[in-house]
Amino acid sequence: MHLLGYIASLLIGISLGLIGGGGSILTMPVMVYLFGISPVTATSYSLFVVGSTSLVGAAKQYRQGTVNIRMALLFAATSVGAVFATRKWLVPAIPEQIATIRGFSITESWLTMVLFALLMVISSVFMMRGNNKPVTEAAGNPTTHEKSGQKFPAGKLILFGTSIGFVTGMLGAGGGFLLIPAMVLLLHLPMKEAVGTSLLVIALNSLIGFTGNLHQDSINWQLLFVVTGLAIAGILLGSFLNSKIPAGRLKKTFGWFVLIMGVYILYKELIFAMG
Repeated sequence: MHLLGYIASLLIGISLGLIGGGGSILTMPVMVYLFGISPVTATSYSLFVVGSTSLVGAAKQYRQGTVNIRMALLFAATSVGAVFATRKWLVPAIPEQIATIRGFSITESWLTMVLFALLMVISSVFMMRGNNKPVTEAAGNPTTHEKSGQKFPAGKLILFGTSIGFVTGMLGAGGGFLLIPAMVLLLHLPMKEAVGTSLLVIALNSLIGFTGNLHQDSINWQLLFVVTGLAIAGILLGSFLNSKIPAGRLKKTFGWFVLIMGVYILYKELIFAMG
């Protein structure tokens, strides 16, 4: 199972390099089902792996001129606080046994997996929709946008940023599938720039969120470094393959894979609940 986990770790990075997201959707199930990590601890490990890998990817994208630092900091300013607060105070405050319904105990671990599976299903829908025409047309030149003096929709930006920060903190998911559409529609970034910029935001959110658990968890650093190293190798490979493989087709294929995994986890956890 660990061998499959290491192979999957490589795929985590490849997905980030190819489509700018999806890595965290794989990291959580890999940690739980292939490495035997508890769901709550796996959310913390996912933050480190995805954050470190995204940081390497963002550095590579920055050298290619597809990372807008100003926009990344603008978006991160609304989400980093939510991630840190969620990991530092909200997650530890959730009891291990939340409630009992008809004899079934709803535990924190069970709820985490169900919520993550639902997130996978939602994520897969975003991935399979692809880049529709209205989104593409909305992506103007960021320099022109800044010079025009047009104001950013601050309310929507704060709402999106806080929501993504909460999801990242609770489930260890970077939120790339939400970040990219938000950057295109709210900040008017071109699609390639949105992908590169989202990697930097994911890195900031995830790594800062991970620090909120440093004093609480007994961390298996050896496992984290091996998985992260493989994921980093994957993101470098994915970035290279990005120019060789049609991104739209790949994104839809990956979306179907995520959907199947999400439905399987839901089925497994709900059957366990009913059994």
